[in-house]
Amino acid sequence: MDRDKLTPTSAGASPATSDAATRVDPPAIRAAMERIRGDVRRTPLWRLPGAALGIDCAEVWLKLEQLQVSGSFKARGMFNRLRAQKSIPPAGVAIASGGNAGIAAALAARALGVRCEVFVPETTPPSKRQRLVAAGAKMTVGGTSYAEAYEACRARQRVTGALPMHAYDQSEVLAGAGTLAMEIEAEAGVPDRVLVSVGGGGLIGGIAAWFEGCTRVEAMEPQMAPTLHAALARGEPVAVEVSGIAADSLGARRIGELAWPICRQHVAASYLIPDDLIAAAQGRMWTDLRLAVEPAAALPMAALWAGAVQPAADERVAVILCGANFDPSALP
Repeated sequence: MDRDKLTPTSAGASPATSDAATRVDPPAIRAAMERIRGDVRRTPLWRLPGAALGIDCAEVWLKLEQLQVSGSFKARGMFNRLRAQKSIPPAGVAIASGGNAGIAAALAARALGVRCEVFVPETTPPSKRQRLVAAGAKMTVGGTSYAEAYEACRARQRVTGALPMHAYDQSEVLAGAGTLAMEIEAEAGVPDRVLVSVGGGGLIGGIAAWFEGCTRVEAMEPQMAPTLHAALARGEPVAVEVSGIAADSLGARRIGELAWPICRQHVAASYLIPDDLIAAAQGRMWTDLRLAVEPAAALPMAALWAGAVQPAADERVAVILCGANFDPSALP
């Protein structure tokens, strides 16, 4: 599809005018791509007829980002954040993370030869903790939730002077995530619809910033972690309780300040999916497609298979498989 021939879609809100939103745009995403081209993988785009997946649409495009270095899309933003720095303090970097962003930050720090400390909540599973240590991070358990780990991380940064890294709320992180959308368009054009799992909003913010309303971007969230859904309903970011099967990846209690104005303008809808359907989709992706992904990455296919999202028969739907950092013994 020709981007210039598309009519922009909108969630119906007034255009974003905050300075935070203007810092994440196609030029910033192109610059990010130039910075990280040698650090990250250009992941495959698997284009399948909808009928092959039991979905009534023309094609489903599976962006296999679970094959990314670090095992998730987070590597794009973490490498961009570090590559954009003129200098890094002797104390290195520090980040709070449920797992994926921390793993990516640790790998990026190791590539640049700097220290990395990652604060995780108690909910971070053993498989992600093991990957953090293997990536060279100093890991500290900083509370029962991501929010508590984040506060512990901020306190340590103030003492050590380490460069703060954020899992989803820094402009370099969103721009890095946007390179994923840039790759999709370069390979196959603009899809008719993009389904994106949402936690703090870094991934969907970067994707929506790249497409700028030229396609229908839709948010997929667990029922037990409705961060963006609650913000769209209230008309502003709001803190929510988070738990459930995907909380280690999508455990942010509040949508990011940078992602919010972008989502308010360019995200067309948010869907809440129950844990049982997410788990079923994760198992089906393995048994039917031999794709091993974590629950957060199974959300879009759960929404399609359950009929929550019903594309038109002629639509091409892009599905972002955002990560695979989990214990594969959990698969059927």
